[in-house]
Amino acid sequence: MKAAVLQFPGSNCDRDLAVALRKAGADVTVVWHKDDGLPAGTDLVAVPGGFSFGDYLRCGAIAANSPICGALVDHAGRGGYVLGVCNGFQVLTETGLLPGALMRNAQIKFVCKPVVLTVETSDSAFTEGYGQGDKITVPVAHHDGNYFAEDAVLETLRAEDRIAFTYQDNPNGSVADIAGILSPNRRVLGMMPHPERAADPAHGGTDGVALFAALVGQLARA
Repeated sequence: MKAAVLQFPGSNCDRDLAVALRKAGADVTVVWHKDDGLPAGTDLVAVPGGFSFGDYLRCGAIAANSPICGALVDHAGRGGYVLGVCNGFQVLTETGLLPGALMRNAQIKFVCKPVVLTVETSDSAFTEGYGQGDKITVPVAHHDGNYFAEDAVLETLRAEDRIAFTYQDNPNGSVADIAGILSPNRRVLGMMPHPERAADPAHGGTDGVALFAALVGQLARA
């Protein structure tokens, strides 16, 4: 199973994401934002957290217009898998691969702490390693993680079982306590919490391991 981890100026979780994927068994290549293509045979594109391009203009907006994101959108359009974490989630909304927007936290403060998530669906390659309703602890670290979508979008997300994770104690004001959502074909996941920071006992918790193990395992069998 081959994964590509994108890297932008300001990315700071690219190595963490690559390490978590490699530990799960993936063959990982880090791809620079100025490249206009992905390695041959790429199954998964992972868009990491950080502060791409210093969060200038709007979080993820400049990154979404970089050359590599054209290849990212094409990959998703072919049915490829995509994981966007934190700033990566912001990039996915800016490219239009996921609906809604990530706004400034309701309390106008940077939030960095472990949070408890509820797994809202196990019906995806990303979440099948959990049971629906499971509680997992995963860190957040963001200033603009307040997910917003209009009522019609929320109704669609609920009707199509595309809300992947919700916060037990909402740290940022996200509508409907949303922490992560899926695309219509369930092959694109965007989430604000960092599963790659809960993927080793040294992190103080390993609740993110099941996400990477399930994803890599399913793609390796495909």
